[in-house]
Amino acid sequence: LLEEIKLYLSKRTLPPHTDRRKLDHDFAISTSFHGVHNIVRNPSRIRKVVWLLVVLGSISLLVWQVYSRLVNYFRWPTTTSMEVQYVERIEFPAVTFCNLNSAFISANRFQAEAAATFSVIFFLWNIVSKVLHLQEISTNSTGSKEAIDFLASERNFSITEFVKENGFYLNSSTLLECEFFGKPCGPEDFAHVFTEYGNCFTFNHGETIQAKEKVSVSGRGLHLLFNVKQEEFTDDPTLGFVDAGITFVIHSPMKVPQFDGLGLSSPVGMHTRVTIRQVKTVHQEYPWGECNPHMKLQNFRTYSTSGCLQECKAWHIKKQCGCLPFLLPGNGIECDLQKFYNCVSPILDHIEVKGLCTVGTHNSSCPVPCEETEYPASISYSTFPSQKALKYLSKKLNQSQQYIRENLVNLEINYSDLNYKITQQQKAVSVSELLADLGGQLGLFCGASVITIIEIIEYIFTNFYWICILFLLKIPEMVQGASAPQNHLVNKDSIEVC
Repeated sequence: LLEEIKLYLSKRTLPPHTDRRKLDHDFAISTSFHGVHNIVRNPSRIRKVVWLLVVLGSISLLVWQVYSRLVNYFRWPTTTSMEVQYVERIEFPAVTFCNLNSAFISANRFQAEAAATFSVIFFLWNIVSKVLHLQEISTNSTGSKEAIDFLASERNFSITEFVKENGFYLNSSTLLECEFFGKPCGPEDFAHVFTEYGNCFTFNHGETIQAKEKVSVSGRGLHLLFNVKQEEFTDDPTLGFVDAGITFVIHSPMKVPQFDGLGLSSPVGMHTRVTIRQVKTVHQEYPWGECNPHMKLQNFRTYSTSGCLQECKAWHIKKQCGCLPFLLPGNGIECDLQKFYNCVSPILDHIEVKGLCTVGTHNSSCPVPCEETEYPASISYSTFPSQKALKYLSKKLNQSQQYIRENLVNLEINYSDLNYKITQQQKAVSVSELLADLGGQLGLFCGASVITIIEIIEYIFTNFYWICILFLLKIPEMVQGASAPQNHLVNKDSIEVC
């Protein structure tokens, strides 16, 4: 190919010097690049110098402006806009309820008749629940030694079944009242879910009918009356049980409940009123933001960082231990307590130390979602029940007034307004805006356009073509032609000397 190009160029004749100067002059007087023709046509040398300085100054300013615009664009700047949308109907969120526990521990309230080995079960549940909420476990504690003995003697013990049968449960005796926008509801409208609190129950789960309905009246919503039955649970303060009531978290029906840092509490003897608003957040993909629109989860329909973290932990545990904890999503053999103690717990510590499951940035294991819905809440409390209501409930439930005060939890969750707020991260400079800005700088300083750029490219290409012919082909031929006579002269001189 190079030989063919060389052969083609060798056949071309180099234009005379006057033609090349005429090309330069024609370009200078006809180009749309402003100011150049004033340098060529102006008869005064002083004016030529002035116009030359003006053109060079304008080009310098243009280069500076173009450079600053490109640097700013490749910093990937963003802006954030906030907008409130008013609607006639709005989706109600999912609400997951659990029996209230101390924030220091991650264990379930077990019934008194199943608490003969409670200290051992509590220690084991601490290990099991680490898959959702990492914490330190002391292997030299007495609980650890008792757990080893317990696992050796109870090889067929299933903590999953133990929690289901003896943990917090939801039926007509624990859920005394349930209304959803004036319509009755019951335990059958709640979906069971395991969390770090043990047995929990989700209302308006993604698979239920309520999740598909939209509410149209603000100030009304979900009303619940719980009976926590304190006398049936072990409330030993030394184990961390110092509170009584219900803990709950409000989340999207498509997301898994996340209590860590988001859980709210409703104590016994109180009427808790929760007003919520819907807030949607839209993040830009990398490099403008930190989200990854291609991230998908295998076990959840909607991407979330909490769901992603669970799948990340499940993948590492299944790879190293050959089983899956029942608290984590996925298909596989369920880990027994022996594997929990000997394999799962050390792997979780390894994941935390090595940072194998990280959250936040675009290159982390679990980047932020491109779109998420949150429900910020405002909570107010009042004493429940009143004196007259206390007598009424005591007679209705056939319980003492002290029992009513110490066991009942009244909870309401309502929308404050029928609107939602959208917080959207947007590109500060788009490609079209960048081109428009660069075009404006070209027009301002040089009166140039895309046509001008094409003219300059054509001029440079023509000169480059002639330079290639001159330096690559013609100059070597001229050098060779000049060297031949010199050699002949040298030979002639040598003959004369001889």
